[in-house]
Amino acid sequence: MSQPNDGSGRAPVAIVRPTTSVTSGVAVTQKLVSASVAFGNLLKGTFGPNGLDKMLYKTNGETAVTNDGAKIVAELLVKHPAAKAFVQLAKSQENACGDGVTGCLIFASELMRESGVLLEKGLHPLILVNGFREAMDKTIQVLMNHADVVNITDEGILQSVARTAMTGTSVESVGKQLADIVVKAAIHVAKQNDNYYSVNIEQVRMAKKGIGSLSDTTLIEGVIIDKNLDLERLPRNLSAGKVVVFSCPLEIEKTSYDSEIEISTTEQWVSFMDAEETILENKAQSIIDSGASMVFCAETIDSKILHRLADNDIFALASIDKAGAEDVALATGALMIDHIDGIDENTLGSYESMAVESYDSDEGRRDRLYLNVGASSGLTTIDVCGAGGVASEEFVRGIYDALNSVASSIESGSVLVGGGNAHITAALAMREHAESIAGRERLAIEAFARALEAVPATLIANSGNNLLDGLLELRSMVRNNLPGSGIDAEGKPMQLTDVWECSDTILHGLEAACETACGLLRVDQVISARGD
Repeated sequence: MSQPNDGSGRAPVAIVRPTTSVTSGVAVTQKLVSASVAFGNLLKGTFGPNGLDKMLYKTNGETAVTNDGAKIVAELLVKHPAAKAFVQLAKSQENACGDGVTGCLIFASELMRESGVLLEKGLHPLILVNGFREAMDKTIQVLMNHADVVNITDEGILQSVARTAMTGTSVESVGKQLADIVVKAAIHVAKQNDNYYSVNIEQVRMAKKGIGSLSDTTLIEGVIIDKNLDLERLPRNLSAGKVVVFSCPLEIEKTSYDSEIEISTTEQWVSFMDAEETILENKAQSIIDSGASMVFCAETIDSKILHRLADNDIFALASIDKAGAEDVALATGALMIDHIDGIDENTLGSYESMAVESYDSDEGRRDRLYLNVGASSGLTTIDVCGAGGVASEEFVRGIYDALNSVASSIESGSVLVGGGNAHITAALAMREHAESIAGRERLAIEAFARALEAVPATLIANSGNNLLDGLLELRSMVRNNLPGSGIDAEGKPMQLTDVWECSDTILHGLEAACETACGLLRVDQVISARGD
């Protein structure tokens, strides 16, 4: 890019490389709008209960089949600035709420589409930005007034939130059963602070069983460890008892430096071996005297200690990964011990029952340990059954979305009717609000309303029903104050009685989409060093 020739006879001054391309004016808008619309169209077909899946073929040869918006966006290799902005938008929504990514991106895409039409007619970008932000503020007020209060004891509504989040996913077929599991898991890890609840979903583990059907999925108030036993004669079933967790190896301690011991007689050799036996015996006896009936170790356990513990009906599992040991400690209330001398009653955890199940797999025998701690457990585990591989990953994603939605509902304490009800309600309110605006911002607010309607419109279109008829009927139902008006699973406008969504998920999606669109609209020039 260089300065234009002003007739002074001076040579133009180049400030960028000759290969750099600069796009300005209407061309910039067209590029950003086109990319945004293309991004939205990519995800529209996956939205709602009748959404279809995308098959993703990765560069490493792996495949994934999913309709989860966050997963699809995460796998895309994009280079367009607008597309990258949408990828960041998806990450923001996923990190904040864990659900609602597809609806968020569809709304942002429609905002850009509507903006493109108005910009071509000569409307200034800042007028659009101001209008969108005013409409967004008004939308928040409208939806907060329409939100219903939900408490942690309202398990029926929370289960509906979970089922709504799982709608259209591969786990929808057993949504009712899984919703009950998800709600119980979220309630179990919820912590009350005055009148506020915080739900740390990191304390809910997902274990993939890899066999059975999805309907066999269960909730364990404790942990599941997938590891073969170190000794066949270890107890496989235990009732209530104490647990000790070691982060150090249970064996003869090795010296830091190489050393040699000179043994000249048989008696010295026997004495040396007896000393080692005594050390190992003392370690085993310390565990036995502690009263623990289960031992978990993140390092190795000497075979002699293992056999000594087994002789006393004490279960021991060695070489579990550090994360697994930490999970056992968190679940049972035990403290991680880094030396055998650290055992006392304050470091022990407790459990209600333990069972080991064995299965035959392609890799041979497989042992799984189920440690049930009970209501006092510091974490819970959802044991996801069903086929392994790609299908199992999709099951976990569906359950994870539901868990996030339920957790957000408990924390925010409010829900909104699903099926596009919130969007159509806000859209009608924006149209009424636009009537009171005399300036050009009115056009932006009306465009905002049309973009909101894209969400229920997509639900109708994906079901194969007539888009215009369905949207007009839904508008009429909301205007006539029919409660719970929305698009049902068959894509028809109905009064929904059991379809709820977390209000924070919807509001964050709308706000994030609006800010992304406003950020793109403020761009008046695209400078590409690659020349494309």
